[in-house]
Amino acid sequence: MSGTCRKCCEHLDAEWAFCPRCATPSLHEKTAPHLPEKAPILGGFSGLLFGLLMAPSMIIGGTMLCLMVGPWMAVGIPLIIGGICAPLAGPLLGLSAVRGNCPWCGAKISSVGPVDVFYCHACSQRILTRKGDLLRAE
Repeated sequence: MSGTCRKCCEHLDAEWAFCPRCATPSLHEKTAPHLPEKAPILGGFSGLLFGLLMAPSMIIGGTMLCLMVGPWMAVGIPLIIGGICAPLAGPLLGLSAVRGNCPWCGAKISSVGPVDVFYCHACSQRILTRKGDLLRAE
């Protein structure tokens, strides 16, 4: 963004704080750095939907394993408990997802839950997440 000096009408570049001709301070607006996009509530809904879809299959699978005699009950009981907790755990994964634009290609992306590193679906480049920011992984 460039402009002109309000005193002598000299051309000013965006990074200049003063006019090079008359030393008048420029009135360029300082823009705030781009902040990461907050995760919308849709992430929580998609996590709830995932939890609701997983709950019946986990409960049915756990019940089928518990009906088998032997050590399978040790696997079936935690599966049933996981199926009961799945609708509650799903939104937590959806709300903690980081959303924004890929730092490599600019495509809209979101992480799946609280992960530190993942790959862009458009350009297949590695992306780091640090405190809600999407960073290039060199």
